[in-house]
Amino acid sequence: MTFELFTRVALREDFPNHQLHRGDVATIVEHHPVAQGEDGYSLEVFNAIGETLAVLVVSESQIEPLMRNEVLHIRMLDEAV
Repeated sequence: MTFELFTRVALREDFPNHQLHRGDVATIVEHHPVAQGEDGYSLEVFNAIGETLAVLVVSESQIEPLMRNEVLHIRMLDEAV
């Protein structure tokens, strides 16, 4: 599955180095096609007021599309951020 640029997706796993958790929402900002293997994506993650929290590169299997029956949720970040 190829995701379109600027599509919002959910993380399929935790990324502790960025204080991100499975289910956090990110925006695709770049697609990194690979001839043989798994494509990658650059993601930007925002806080609730639109400030960038992290930019990271992930493989396609580490993200999933948002679904109609899902609800966004607010959570607090650790104090270190």
